[in-house]
Amino acid sequence: MTATNMTVEQGIRTAGVGKFQYRLFVIFGLVWMADAMQVLSIGFSAPSIAKTFGIAMPQALETGTVFFVGMLIGAFAFGRLADRIGRRPVLLAAVVLDACFGVASAFAPDFTWLLVLRFFTGIGVGGTLPVDYTMMAEFLPSDRRGCWLVLLESFWAVGTILLAVLALVAVRWGDDAWRVIFFVTGLPALVGVVLRLSVPESPMYLNRSGMGEQARAVLQRVAKVNGRQVTIPPLHAETPVKHSMAALFSSQLRRRSVSLFLAWMLISIAYYGVFVYLPVRLSAEGFGFMRGQEFLILLALVQLPGFALSAYGVERWGRKPTLVGFLVLSAIGCMFYSFGSATAVVVGSTLLMSFALLGTWGALYAFTPEVYPTDLRASGMGLAGAVARFGGLFAPAIVAPVMATHFTLALAMLAGFLAIGAIAILCVDVESRNLVLE
Repeated sequence: MTATNMTVEQGIRTAGVGKFQYRLFVIFGLVWMADAMQVLSIGFSAPSIAKTFGIAMPQALETGTVFFVGMLIGAFAFGRLADRIGRRPVLLAAVVLDACFGVASAFAPDFTWLLVLRFFTGIGVGGTLPVDYTMMAEFLPSDRRGCWLVLLESFWAVGTILLAVLALVAVRWGDDAWRVIFFVTGLPALVGVVLRLSVPESPMYLNRSGMGEQARAVLQRVAKVNGRQVTIPPLHAETPVKHSMAALFSSQLRRRSVSLFLAWMLISIAYYGVFVYLPVRLSAEGFGFMRGQEFLILLALVQLPGFALSAYGVERWGRKPTLVGFLVLSAIGCMFYSFGSATAVVVGSTLLMSFALLGTWGALYAFTPEVYPTDLRASGMGLAGAVARFGGLFAPAIVAPVMATHFTLALAMLAGFLAIGAIAILCVDVESRNLVLE
């Protein structure tokens, strides 16, 4: 590297953090908020779907199953494509699928069409996950990246609150409530399609792909938007590299990949166990309010300080210590349910779990894209997202039967999953706080 050249990381620091990143944050956050609404709408839409098409609730819930299958496929496929052909085209393709099929779901003429439309919506929603976080990470300097990525995840809580309010309003439409829910939840992604047209390609991806001048031009644009009167010099040339998915399990990356993917799966199973199957069991014992929209709003509000503490922790203490701390707190909170059936115990335990588990997700979304090189970053995020959806799909078979028959054993099992997840994080062979992306 000559004296006049600089790395992409140095270019990002020179361009600064300002209006450009804030705009990117809002654009990605808007779609992440929409994705939260799409995912969580399954439970609220199923009763009216069953009435519209004259089917039983278990069959209506198949819309959720095909949606999660679509998310699994979308996360894996779009993450891989983002490393092969670029972040920007995949970013746009994923959100177009998300928005168009999401809105179209509201007009499904029969149940078969609804299943098809929800499947493709799931592909789009799953595809936005790896690309959004990869892109956001690649426009931030190492000392600001973790906090911003955690806070991006906080849009999930915003989407949760908006969905709860929407579900309260949608009941006025009776059997067509699901059409209102699907239509409205698709609108933010539709707006996101227009906004994302202005998002440039990642300078890290461009430079790693041998397009150094284009990368420099993007960084110069970032500097201009941020009001920095600087000139970005030529970037240090990098040799174009294209790896297969198998490279995620090469000798250099195998330990971190296996450890991280195990953590993603276990945390996903525990999340659905706590927020889907536990409320079903508790509502049968007189805590039906836990499945209501008002309580969902309270849970989402508690998540916000969880994200805030996670955002502080990943920069102050590091990614791994923050993740392990939240996972241990989640495991402890899970076992609090076994202390009795008093309302204060049940509600307090649920609020603690909402605070701790969502703080865990925030740190995990920040940590994962940082541990992979540029040519595998989106693939790693995509496979992590696919593994999480896999865990969600198998949660009913793993958690539901035990929850229905052996309550304390189910709690211990979920706490055990979280504890093993903490051990898996400890086994990751890198701490990414202040780590310069490769």
